[in-house]
Amino acid sequence: MKKAIQLLGMFSIVLFVSCSGSDGVNGANGLDGLDGEDGINAQVFEVDNVNLIYNANNNIYDETLTFIDYTSFEVLPEDAILVYRFDSNITFNDGVVQDNWSLIPQSFFLDGGTIQYTNTHTSRDTQIFLDGNFNLSGISTDFTDNQLFRIVILPGEFLSSKLDKSNMAAVLNAINVDEESITRISMK
Repeated sequence: MKKAIQLLGMFSIVLFVSCSGSDGVNGANGLDGLDGEDGINAQVFEVDNVNLIYNANNNIYDETLTFIDYTSFEVLPEDAILVYRFDSNITFNDGVVQDNWSLIPQSFFLDGGTIQYTNTHTSRDTQIFLDGNFNLSGISTDFTDNQLFRIVILPGEFLSSKLDKSNMAAVLNAINVDEESITRISMK
């Protein structure tokens, strides 16, 4: 009986392995599409001398940066807009000087309370706000005048990536942009 089961098993394996059917009818040829662009479709630029304007009704400072004023790059609704604020230059012990950038939102804790830079965006512009939990009308112009912002427009697929967006070097590396190639445009 044992040999009969083994023979039946071997016969079943050979039967199923050796069976094949028709591949089916070939489909119609598709149309050739346009070749896509090589690389990552991202853009980086800086806007210098930005003066945030005080809005007394809302107790905020703000400024809107319209993309078409600074770049011909097409911004899509699904793109991510990252805004970095220039803090200062840092000189290390070995004499190397580097820019210090902070991703917005960015908070400062002052004697009068807390202020925070934030932004909103559409596919046409980004609006930068300076908000706080106290009367901002007398705040130091160090926070409002002659500000330098770096705008990074990332394709939407970066939203789900594990890219550390607060790390400027990691972002620039991911989109193949060198510091030297970033254009700085003055609002004045």
